[in-house]
Amino acid sequence: MNYQQTIEYLYAQLPMFSRIGAAAYREDLHNTIELCNALDNPQTKFKSIHIAGTNGKGSTSHMLAAILQQAGYKTGLYTSPHLKDFRERIKINGKMIDEDFVVEFVNCTKILSESIQPSFFELTVAMAFEYFHHQQVDIAVIETGLGGRLDSTNIITPILSIITNIGYDHMNILGNTLEKIAAEKAGIIKHGIPVVIGEYIPETKHIFQHKATECNADIHFAQDEYAVSNIITSAQQLLCEVKNIDQQETESFSLDLNGLYQTKNLRTILCAEAILIKQGFLINNEVKKFALANVKKLTGLQGRWDVISENPMVVLDVAHNEDGVRQVLSQTTEYLKKSANSDLKNKLHFVIGMVKDKEVSKVLSLLPKNATYYFTNAHIPRALLANELQITAAEFGLRGNCFNDVNEAILSAKQHANQKDMIVVCGSVFLVGEVEQTTVNES
Repeated sequence: MNYQQTIEYLYAQLPMFSRIGAAAYREDLHNTIELCNALDNPQTKFKSIHIAGTNGKGSTSHMLAAILQQAGYKTGLYTSPHLKDFRERIKINGKMIDEDFVVEFVNCTKILSESIQPSFFELTVAMAFEYFHHQQVDIAVIETGLGGRLDSTNIITPILSIITNIGYDHMNILGNTLEKIAAEKAGIIKHGIPVVIGEYIPETKHIFQHKATECNADIHFAQDEYAVSNIITSAQQLLCEVKNIDQQETESFSLDLNGLYQTKNLRTILCAEAILIKQGFLINNEVKKFALANVKKLTGLQGRWDVISENPMVVLDVAHNEDGVRQVLSQTTEYLKKSANSDLKNKLHFVIGMVKDKEVSKVLSLLPKNATYYFTNAHIPRALLANELQITAAEFGLRGNCFNDVNEAILSAKQHANQKDMIVVCGSVFLVGEVEQTTVNES
């Protein structure tokens, strides 16, 4: 098989969560363990950092990888899902995995795969581990798929664990309370391995503390150790100051990830960096600040408050759950306040598409009634059809037309928007992944 045939084989033969949902989720680590045993356990042959959380784990993974690679370490990065190219999931120093390696790996594991029938994610995790070992990385940043305790990535023993936050998502798998979800995420905490909690709430803090105590792991709560202030955002940049509460020292930062929510991830990163330095990693301030100002360039991250055009401003964001959408709305409010046009009515346009197994009604209940909506759907089996989303949205007073494709919806929004308006594309990672550059350039 050539590369394209190999990718088609993976999509067709292996259950893929992003396409079919919970049916692809495996509630044990058996297949991943068996695959890695057959590969002589490559995950034990490089250092790793493990990152879980409801929101922010992708951004945090990329920010940390950017710092490490800029500091001179050969840095692997495993994240999911991808937006456009399968190879986005597995990178070293920002460069995607070689096509030839993907082909070779699938061929050499084919007999075992056909025997044990792993999911797409299980095989991809094993592929990442083998690639990082093969390429002799110094360190790999590994993002969980969902959950933590039973996530396929949870066969690693990292040098640091990070849990960004806890919110409502994947409740059909992880549990329907914040405490249950936190307990699943806390499953990545390992014996004697330090852990950083980016953000906690009263319902979750004690769960992390209990698990850390049980594992004799040092625990750090980033929101208690760092405070962010003087935040200024523009279309392409976020400026802020961060105070180290213990040392009473303040630093200024410029981020190219300009979503307001990135300030929470920044606290987490600084807390993690301090631990890595204590472990012997050489990271100076100049390196750290350059990396955080150039995450997109260094790692290729996309879809996080991504301003892809202006006049009108078009923003892509992969927000798809209650907490994520709240954060997007917070930033749209800030933008509209700053806008030269003081009349806020009808200045906001939402191109939105969701998947069936999300809390659709909860998300829709948060959205403003005076915005204009363009309902659409990604082209995957899990997608909620645009007309079904439109019907549900009407129950919350949200009105708009349906479109068969996200690019058609964006073009329509641009035609109906004034130059000072804002168009936000959100609701699904897969929807954002289908946005084409030609659409952005058309008026």
